Amino acid sequence: GIVVHAVSVGEVNAAAPLVRELARRHPDLAISVTSFTPTGSDRVQALFGDEVYHVYAPLDLPGAVQRFYHHVRPRLLIILETEIWPNLYRAAALRDTPILIANARISGSSLKGYRRMRWITRYALARVSRIAAQSELDAQRLLEIGAQAGQIEVSGNLKFDLTLPPRLREHGQALRTAWGEQRPVFLAGSTHEGDETVVLQAFVQVLNTLPTALLVLVPRHPERFARAAQLARAAGLEVHLRSDGLNCPASTQCLVVDAMGELLRFYAACDLAFVGGSIDPVGGHNVLEPAALSVPVLVGPHTFNFPDISQQLLACGGALRVDDAAGMERAVRELLGDAAQRERMGAAGLALVRSGQGALARTLQIAAGLLAQDQPGG
Repeated sequence: GIVVHAVSVGEVNAAAPLVRELARRHPDLAISVTSFTPTGSDRVQALFGDEVYHVYAPLDLPGAVQRFYHHVRPRLLIILETEIWPNLYRAAALRDTPILIANARISGSSLKGYRRMRWITRYALARVSRIAAQSELDAQRLLEIGAQAGQIEVSGNLKFDLTLPPRLREHGQALRTAWGEQRPVFLAGSTHEGDETVVLQAFVQVLNTLPTALLVLVPRHPERFARAAQLARAAGLEVHLRSDGLNCPASTQCLVVDAMGELLRFYAACDLAFVGGSIDPVGGHNVLEPAALSVPVLVGPHTFNFPDISQQLLACGGALRVDDAAGMERAVRELLGDAAQRERMGAAGLALVRSGQGALARTLQIAAGLLAQDQPGG
């Protein structure tokens, strides 16, 4: 069948529409989704259940790779973003298994590392059938590390083609009703410790002006749930845990979401969202999810994981950049107090998401062509 490799949560989310459409268009082919991380594995199970097979991707060692191919026997291998594994690619080529790198991107920091070992990346990429790059810049960077022009097509970013779960907005409204519809709600999503320190410092000051405001804190990794709650309590906030119920008491000042896979539901329930990994210098996370729900976005100074998307959202007015606790406190206070400005930002973000859609159709077309070539006489 078809193997889709999505290394962790972000890639799994981006791959979801692609996986579902592949399954719909090719019902005779088994779909396997591989990942590297436990959180990625959990996300596959949450999204697809028994609809797809899931295994961890093999370490890039000849024996492990050979056993993987022996058991899975793919007709097409789709790699999300840019995971360049020489043994995995070589073994696929030896088996005449086409490889598609979908949603391919090369960050500036990754480019430096790949340049130093260009002979390896050139060797691996020579085994790839097609590369669907997110942007012209990504295509150029792929050429710099050894790809050939004939392999690459700029298809756009699959993250723009995200599919929102049915009735998501209704679920979000139900949460707002339970919390109190008049409460201003600020969400900090996919956070790391450096983000949380700044968010909490800012939010404590926001409460001086907006005493009924609620902070929804959604840490990126499950091992940090307890730590995030500890930081919120240390900041003097009244904390409620998602695991103790969705309907937090009116006295709650900070709801810590100690569960995976629920971020979209909480985005749908908030007035304003900060996307983490951007003050802590991780490089930022997906800003399109809140934008697709017409939620205005705040980001920190470090958005190098999604430079094009972040810049587009900032340029269209769907997002604001904040550098520190003082800047975040000012932005949160002003936006929570200005519904008209929030509405303008939310509309701009949604328009950007809609304008960027189309990568899914182009990627599916490439995949269909590779599968057709794999047929006798193809």
